[in-house]
Amino acid sequence: MKPQSWKWLTRKKSGLADGGKSSFKMKPLPFMAVLCTVMLFIVYRTTKYQYHQEEIDKRWNLWGEGKGYSTISGKLRALPQGIIHAHSDLELRPLWSRSSSRSKASAYTNRNLLAVPVGIKQKYNVNAMVQKFLPENFTITLFHYDGNVNGWRDLNWSSKAIHIVAVNQTKWWFAKRFLHPDIVSIYDYVFLWDEDLGVEHFSPSRYLKIIKEEGLEISQPALDPNSTEIHHRITIRSRTKKFHRRVYERRGSTRCSDASEGPPCTGFVEGMAPVFSRSAWYCTWHLIQNDLVHGWGMDMKLGYCAQGDRTKNVGVVDSEYVVHKGIQTLGGSGPDTQKGSRLKKATTRQGGAALDVRTEIRRQSTWELETFKERWNKATAEDKSWVDPFPSKSNQRRVVRRRRSGPQSKRFI
Repeated sequence: MKPQSWKWLTRKKSGLADGGKSSFKMKPLPFMAVLCTVMLFIVYRTTKYQYHQEEIDKRWNLWGEGKGYSTISGKLRALPQGIIHAHSDLELRPLWSRSSSRSKASAYTNRNLLAVPVGIKQKYNVNAMVQKFLPENFTITLFHYDGNVNGWRDLNWSSKAIHIVAVNQTKWWFAKRFLHPDIVSIYDYVFLWDEDLGVEHFSPSRYLKIIKEEGLEISQPALDPNSTEIHHRITIRSRTKKFHRRVYERRGSTRCSDASEGPPCTGFVEGMAPVFSRSAWYCTWHLIQNDLVHGWGMDMKLGYCAQGDRTKNVGVVDSEYVVHKGIQTLGGSGPDTQKGSRLKKATTRQGGAALDVRTEIRRQSTWELETFKERWNKATAEDKSWVDPFPSKSNQRRVVRRRRSGPQSKRFI
């Protein structure tokens, strides 16, 4: 190597050591900027993930059992986490107990709930129903819509049942207010039945065995073909089946076949005798509208609470069936209540002929049906993040056409 080259290299090294101008000196600045950017991105993603997880916990932590102290409401921060009980039940507790039983854990397993709106005129039928359910580890809750509780006290099981009184209120009104998911979380299944069902051919234990084996999250017992009221063919008992999930109908305005995707051909139960799993009831309770007390229209949407495919998780049990007697008692019989009297007087003041209370109830139910449909349509339109798990083929075709026409339309812009 030439001497000049050695001198040049020596000057370059000394220049770097003395802090002279060099590209090496500028490299730490870009490196620190990149490092800070990466750290900020990690912090942002972590914060966003934690927020997302908290939102999921709020939505899907079904029974109030907090999975993390960070998700507990600020109103409870003063309490230690272990003392917080976020749920309850409908089990009766003794005023005292023996010392030997006090230390036993109050855990309930394989318990189920039967909740029925009742009037004293259906006492005989309700008694037959309760006699079937009570020995099968069921908790009994009676919703007294006529205000008469004393008339039931002579039944030997009356003191074991929960009695809730509210005059002239419906099954769905009671359910929304007294069957909150945090209250019924210990029950595997919730039977929300009408009072006019004949249970001579029904066994609760055999019914539970079938719906558990078949994975039916929402179900109902089939109706005897001789029932007084049958509104949908899918609810009629099939003598040759243990259960069914769909019906085939070639006559009438509703055609049902293997191509049918939704109610009332499949994924459907009616409102007189529905049975819900714990998870399905959690969803259903939120579907019940607080001010729409007759529940009309809701049966067509129950499949959305089936915790999956409604054509598989919703079914009608044929081997355990009931008789629907179609007795309408709410607001239609017995002494006039204050609410019923006001209803009749209001009709008269309007100048029309006095109408039967049942007629007014049907009008109210029809109005509620239309209101429920409007709310559903509005909710699905406004919630941009919601994706229909059961889109109809017509809607799918519209989406496909829009996707196909999108690029073509841009060509003419």
